[in-house]
Amino acid sequence: MANDHIDLTVEPGEIHALLGENGAGKSTLMNMLYGLLTPDGGEIAISYPERGEDEETIHRFETPGDALSAGLGMVHQHFMLVPVFTVAENVMLGREKTSGIGLLDRRRARTAVREVSEQYGLYVDPDALIEDIPVGVQQRVEIIKALISDCELLILDEPTAVLTPQEIDELLEIMRQLREDGKSIVFISHKLKEVKAIADRITVIRHGRVVGEATPEASESELASLMVGRDVRLTVEKDASQPGEPALTINDLTVADDRGFHAVDGLDLTVHAGEIVGVAGVQGNGQTELAEAIMALAPTLGGTIHIGGSELAHAGTSRIIEAGVGYIPEDRSFDGLVKEFSIEENLILNRYNKPPYASMGMLNAVEISRSAEEHIKTFDVRTPSAQTPAGSLSGGNQQKVIVAREFSRPLKLLVAAQPTRGVDVGAMEFIHSRIVAERDSGAGVLLISSELDEVLSLSDRVVVMYDGKIVAEVTPDTPRDQIGRLMAGATADATETDQPDGDQQEEATGD
Repeated sequence: MANDHIDLTVEPGEIHALLGENGAGKSTLMNMLYGLLTPDGGEIAISYPERGEDEETIHRFETPGDALSAGLGMVHQHFMLVPVFTVAENVMLGREKTSGIGLLDRRRARTAVREVSEQYGLYVDPDALIEDIPVGVQQRVEIIKALISDCELLILDEPTAVLTPQEIDELLEIMRQLREDGKSIVFISHKLKEVKAIADRITVIRHGRVVGEATPEASESELASLMVGRDVRLTVEKDASQPGEPALTINDLTVADDRGFHAVDGLDLTVHAGEIVGVAGVQGNGQTELAEAIMALAPTLGGTIHIGGSELAHAGTSRIIEAGVGYIPEDRSFDGLVKEFSIEENLILNRYNKPPYASMGMLNAVEISRSAEEHIKTFDVRTPSAQTPAGSLSGGNQQKVIVAREFSRPLKLLVAAQPTRGVDVGAMEFIHSRIVAERDSGAGVLLISSELDEVLSLSDRVVVMYDGKIVAEVTPDTPRDQIGRLMAGATADATETDQPDGDQQEEATGD
């Protein structure tokens, strides 16, 4: 039962946040509102007083086209865009206009994109190819698609899961502008700070039922408890690290990106056994290429990578995995899972040919199933069965499958890139505790995250990455504004001279 007699009212000109754990039923509810799923009971009633439509109309949406006609638009967590099409071509899909001689009227589409872009401050080039623009701009294209259809209610499903902090700030400002223009927004998010910053009202669902409503004045702890049904620690508890021998040593590493530019440029980095080293930086400064180079997923142009004392810069990925390296990739859909495979098959992707899962070239189906059930229970993966295709899970539950797989064997080094992207606060607490447990068992951990709070709370040491280089090493208690300037390219000397000292420093950072 994904949704169980849910009642939800969204007022005109309101940002209504929908909170819940992974698998609580949020996306199912929104997919029914958008005509992608058909409800088994209940009704959807819509009225638009701002259009002069005061009486409610009962709707039953069979397709997204029905929802669009009724004034509803949706921006999905995983964008519905054609990468090789331009912005204008994506926007005109499904609503194609033709010229007098039967040709597609691209000029009219470009004009419409510009008009909506300027009206709402979305600023998108209608002639840009989707594959060439950043994720944050792609999201703007999805919003433009909905607004061009004259939508009055916009559903945003986990819209900040793949955005940088700067892109998140821009999106929140766009949402405020839409609210001022009378649009209603349903905002689905796991990030309590964002919900408190933008929502007018908050509805919390758990196990498919509404369990409470709240205002933005509620504390993060109160909201987290409503979501999960128990008290949740929002801070990471850990003892001081006990660093040992180097688990990862990188010297003068250079890695090119897809365009041939040096995404990693002469980088030096050491991670010791028994410590967590966090990489802070605005996404796009070489963090992705660094992680992929360590895992032999991206070719290196120069430098060395030693894992546990062995030089593995040019080894294959299988050999690196066998050396005791775990990897949580930042893009779970592309690098982390085979979506068409079942959960139990995905859980053994890194050991499918090893005992106890295989013997004499044959898979041990009984052991694979038994182990999968154990991991599903331990990591609280919400699924009907272990045979369910991984691609049918919610984004957060897909992440849990990856984490369960990587933590299912002894590790010497864990490379964790965006390990809690898209997961709820309860799962985040659990994943953080497991990362700390790996450190305490003697593994070295390289943590790469666009969430500065996550980097500072988990790390024993923090390095700041900018333009492919490590520009500074700081302690986790370094003021956030100082780290922010380093992330923007300021030198370490400049940030130190900018800092007040003595009582001024205490006053500046006291809050």
